[in-house]
Amino acid sequence: MTALDLHADPVDLTAALVDIPSESRSEKAIADAVEEALRSQAPHLEVVRNGDAVLARTNLGRPSRVVLAGHLDTVPENANLPSSRTDDGAILRGLGTVDMKSGDAVFLHLAATLPEPDRDITFVFYDCEEIDASLNGLGRIQREVPEWLRGDLAIVGEPSNGSIEAGCQGTMRIDVTTTGARAHTARGWMGVNAIHALAEPLRRLEAYEPRVVDIDGLTYREGLQAVRIGGGVAGNVVPDEAVLGVNHRFAPDRDVDQAEAHLRELFDGYDVTVVDASPSARPGLSEPAAKELVAAAGGVATAKLGWTDVARFSALGMPAVNFGPGDPTLAHTQGEQVSVAEIRRVADALRTFLSAGA
Repeated sequence: MTALDLHADPVDLTAALVDIPSESRSEKAIADAVEEALRSQAPHLEVVRNGDAVLARTNLGRPSRVVLAGHLDTVPENANLPSSRTDDGAILRGLGTVDMKSGDAVFLHLAATLPEPDRDITFVFYDCEEIDASLNGLGRIQREVPEWLRGDLAIVGEPSNGSIEAGCQGTMRIDVTTTGARAHTARGWMGVNAIHALAEPLRRLEAYEPRVVDIDGLTYREGLQAVRIGGGVAGNVVPDEAVLGVNHRFAPDRDVDQAEAHLRELFDGYDVTVVDASPSARPGLSEPAAKELVAAAGGVATAKLGWTDVARFSALGMPAVNFGPGDPTLAHTQGEQVSVAEIRRVADALRTFLSAGA
């Protein structure tokens, strides 16, 4: 088993985590290492194992509790292991440096080196975030030990360029289906072309003007895009069915039901099927703990234009933000890399926040 030094510089700890392969569904080795390190180096924490997730928390009776959550898994390797550094040492490269082992390293370092925080802290290191949502370790934890996800604020260590990204957009995929009648293309007038019938839904998409919504002083820009089109039987047959796939990103002032109603109204007259949906998350920056975190991180917060697991915490009634080192545009790429200075800056900001509770 790889030994992790939680008291080491969080940059070195990031490299050590990166060097433990942990593709989704293969997190046992890294979960074992994290569990052993927490049990041996953070005796002030209560530690439990849940599948390949590791949970730890203080029980100091503080007036507020913060949940720090990070996933241990990565996408498959792409010739980007083991970790390496630039010659000047300013950049750490490797799979997971961005998404999101640098965030995990910051949390683990704080778990061991902050035994008397002014806020109680729950640490959640979970599995299977990078694959189907039904397998996400947070969902299993919520079903089996839900008390471990309760708090006044959740901080998910997803890459955010070292700044606060609050809330998140919801996402919904639908299929818009048209039907027609088959015929030989030599006698096309005898059929009804279902692909041609998609012209009107596409026109509605082209004319659509997405909303721009202000919530807690943050600007969320919605989106609606065709992402797939399918149809056709053979090269000499008028098609009798066609499907237009559409993705909708909606602001946190709408829930899933409202987003679905909006799309059904937009595509009124057509067969609409919801393929999948994930809820949005309100930023909650008006909550005292969130305000204090923003102040500790430099006083600036932006809207999260995308979906992350903050939505799971928001659904539990908690304000939730993304705050972690790394450029999210580098996530899942062969060239994942993170600034050493940014890892340390995030660690310092969280230490300040957790040491100055209400």
